[in-house]
Amino acid sequence: MIGLRSIELEKRGVLAVTGEDALEFLQSLVSNDVSLVDSEHTIYAALLTPQGKFLHDFMISRHGDSYLIDCALERLVDLAQRLITYRLRANIELFDATEDWRVMALLGAGAAEAFELTNMPGATAPLNGDGLIYRDPRPAMPGLRALLPRSQDLAALAERGFAVASIEDYEQCRIAAGVPDGSHDMTVGKSTLMEFGFEALHGVDFSKGCYVGQELTARTKYRGLVRRQLKRVTLDGALPPVGTPIMVNGKEAGEICSGFGDKALALLRIDRSDEAAAKGFPLTVGTTTLHLAETGESETC
Repeated sequence: MIGLRSIELEKRGVLAVTGEDALEFLQSLVSNDVSLVDSEHTIYAALLTPQGKFLHDFMISRHGDSYLIDCALERLVDLAQRLITYRLRANIELFDATEDWRVMALLGAGAAEAFELTNMPGATAPLNGDGLIYRDPRPAMPGLRALLPRSQDLAALAERGFAVASIEDYEQCRIAAGVPDGSHDMTVGKSTLMEFGFEALHGVDFSKGCYVGQELTARTKYRGLVRRQLKRVTLDGALPPVGTPIMVNGKEAGEICSGFGDKALALLRIDRSDEAAAKGFPLTVGTTTLHLAETGESETC
């Protein structure tokens, strides 16, 4: 059995939104229902262009009077700038809180039980008073996430049996779960949520009402306009760079997304991957052959 592990996600940052209009402000912008966020629940969501194309994805938690947005550190400033353009007269403050918080992933069988959390996606609880611990709100992604004050060490995790592990442990689990890694897998200003399975990841709410990009997202779902889907694949050969075209019978069928070892995610055209399966044509990247992972085939994390 794989033991309990804690991994600091050093490439994640934290953006804080405060003020009496913070809920209304975020609710009008992001793809998920921010009214669900409280001391017991965290959500996964995205910010889109008005045309419904991907810009950012993130987790939103509540800590006191603040909404804490766990986002990609390298694009935190861009996210803040895009949000602030919508502020208008809203009574909100928005600031980089990365110096105050560290983002952790906690993996291993029994992780939720170690903190008396349910396995419900997004279930949240306080950790040592000032921190937050929550079940990853993306159902496919195993384990927990935590926001820990930087003023505290990792003793609270070690006391519960969590050994320090590497980011490679997290990436291996993420790839095995088929969960995309934000703008490393999705093309900013081009990708759509439905291509990358955001409904199954609980990252979009189709009943919450209007938000930026809502019209195209809903139309894509209800009119069956999804032409590409993210799939898990195994490789007979070296892992190609992200964005490398995937071919089938001389035609481009998609592109490689992130991977680890001999496993990767691939964004595939549905029609051409179906044709490959039906006619026995291999999916290839150069001299490397790809094999679609069986449904339900995953690894213990």
